[in-house]
Amino acid sequence: MIDTPSLVDQYCHGVLRGELGLGTFEAHLGAQLGGGSALPAAGTTFFDTQTGFAVRRWCPPLLGLEPHCTPARYLARRRELGVAEAARRLLRASGIATYLVDTGRPDDLTGPAELAAVGAAEAHEIVRLEPLAEQIADTSGTVEAFLANLAEAVHGAAAHAVAFASGAGARHGLAYAPDPPEPGEVRRAAGRWLAGRPAGERLGDPVLLRHLLWTAVTAGRPLQLHTGDRDPASIAGFAAATTGLGADLVLLHSYPHHRAAAHLTVVHAHVYADLGPVLVHTGARAAAVLAEVLERAPFGKLLFSSGAHGLPELHVVAASVFRTALTRVLDEWVMDGAWSRTDAQRVATMIAADTARRVYRLDRPAARPRR
Repeated sequence: MIDTPSLVDQYCHGVLRGELGLGTFEAHLGAQLGGGSALPAAGTTFFDTQTGFAVRRWCPPLLGLEPHCTPARYLARRRELGVAEAARRLLRASGIATYLVDTGRPDDLTGPAELAAVGAAEAHEIVRLEPLAEQIADTSGTVEAFLANLAEAVHGAAAHAVAFASGAGARHGLAYAPDPPEPGEVRRAAGRWLAGRPAGERLGDPVLLRHLLWTAVTAGRPLQLHTGDRDPASIAGFAAATTGLGADLVLLHSYPHHRAAAHLTVVHAHVYADLGPVLVHTGARAAAVLAEVLERAPFGKLLFSSGAHGLPELHVVAASVFRTALTRVLDEWVMDGAWSRTDAQRVATMIAADTARRVYRLDRPAARPRR
C-alpha cells in the first residue's frame, strides 16, 4: 500500500468564513469546475458532477455522517456544527501539512496564517501579480512612478512570498509574444492603462502583462501560470526564453491539456506541472488521467495541489482523490512487477510533498505569512 500521510498543497486559496446555503455552496462548486460564478441550470445541480460526487463520498464521514448522504442532509449537518468547526474537522482530516495560498482573490477568505491555524498546518503566501499591479497603479501618479513602484513591489514581495502567480498572463500576455516588451512599448501601454484606472479598468493589456511576468522572473521566485482552457503549448516560447534565468515555471489548471503540460516538463528543465484540478475534475476517473500524465512527465516534475477556493471540502476532495488515484496506479504497477515498491513509495512521496519543498525552498526559514 502506497503511503502519502503528509501533503504539500502547492496551490490553493483560503476558505470562506461565513455560513453557506445550498445556492452559495453550489456556486463555489461551479467555480471549482471552471464555471466562474455560474449557477446550475434549472432542474440540475453541480452536485451531479465528478467533484460533487467526490464531496459526498469523502466529506460526510468527517462530519459524522454516512458517505453519499444527500446534499441537503450534508449541509444541514454543516450548519449544525457551525462553519468554524466544520472547517476545522475537514481541513485537519485532509492530511495536508503545508498550504501555499494565493492571496490575490481575498473575497471573504482566510489568509495564510488563519488557514494554517484552522488546519493545524503551515502556510506560505503566493502573490498574485495582477492585483498587485492594480494596487500600485492606484497609488502612482505618473507612468514613471508606476513602473518604478511596480518593480519595487514585485521584488519586495519576493522577500516574503514563496511564489508569484498570474491568472491572465499565460492566456493573454503571452499569446502574442513571449519576449520582454521594449521599454517604449511598456511606457505607452502603462499610460493607456493608467488613464482607464479611475473607471476601474482591470489589467488586461498584453504588453503590460508580459512586462509584469518578466519583472517577476527577475525576482527569482517560482512563477505559477494559469493556463485555463488554453493549450499549455502556447507558453512554449516563454518557457524557452526564460531557460537558465533562475525562475521555475509551474503550469496550473492544464486539464484537459494535461498531456501537453506533461510534455513541456520534459522539454524544459525549469517547467513543472500541477496535478490539482486535473484529478479533482475527473473524480472517479482520476487514476486513468493520472496514469496518462505519468506516461509523459518526469516524476520529479509533478506536484500535488487542491486548487481549492472557498470550500474546505475541496481540500479534502483533492487530497482524497489524489491519494486514491496514486495508490491505484502505483500499486498496479508494483503488482505487475514493473516497479519495485520502494521506487513507488519514493515517487509518491516526491509528488505529494518533496518536489514542492524543493521548488519553493520550503525548508528554509520562512517569513511570517501575511493575514
